[in-house]
Amino acid sequence: MNQNPLIRVLIADDHPVVRTGLAAILEIHPEENIVVVGQASDGQEAIDLFTQLQPDVTLIDLRMPKVDGVGVIIAIRQRFPTAKLVILTTYDSEEDIYRGLHAGAKAYLLKDAPHQDLLNCVRAVHSGESFIPPKISTKFFQRMNLPTLSEREREVVRLIATGRTNQGIAEVLGISEGTVKFHVNNILSKLQVNDRTEAVILALKRGIITL
Repeated sequence: MNQNPLIRVLIADDHPVVRTGLAAILEIHPEENIVVVGQASDGQEAIDLFTQLQPDVTLIDLRMPKVDGVGVIIAIRQRFPTAKLVILTTYDSEEDIYRGLHAGAKAYLLKDAPHQDLLNCVRAVHSGESFIPPKISTKFFQRMNLPTLSEREREVVRLIATGRTNQGIAEVLGISEGTVKFHVNNILSKLQVNDRTEAVILALKRGIITL
């Protein structure tokens, strides 16, 4: 007789092959008593299916159409504060890890992790524990000691990365050029760099922005 409790899992990933593979890994061991109750192909569908199914554990990719993984976590936890959410992604930058765990995910696992780690993660989160591998934990605590860019500052860095001048950024954001200069100075100070090029390079490296 199976002694493990039934764990109902929702998978949110925009790649059908990934979803199918994850479902197969989770359900191939009957003794684990894990069943996939739904699969979402984008962030909004993930939110809708969670509301409808209220699974025990949800696996969430960070990069999805319509709503990204962090947005999904925030939206779900606003309505269901005790939701047990796992980030399962290929991205391991300091910023991605920080934003995901800070939003309320209970675990952060990379897609190249061994299958047994995935099963252990699902069981741990279901039982109320966190599951954060040492490498991820180290990056998270390193990031906690760094200043956080505001959403507006992130927008400015993204626009700098596209080659826009301060005037061009001002036009896109509908703010004055002086305000843009103020944001740029704050960005350089927070990132501890000397110029715009260094700011973009560091922001890309840390995962603050993506191209």
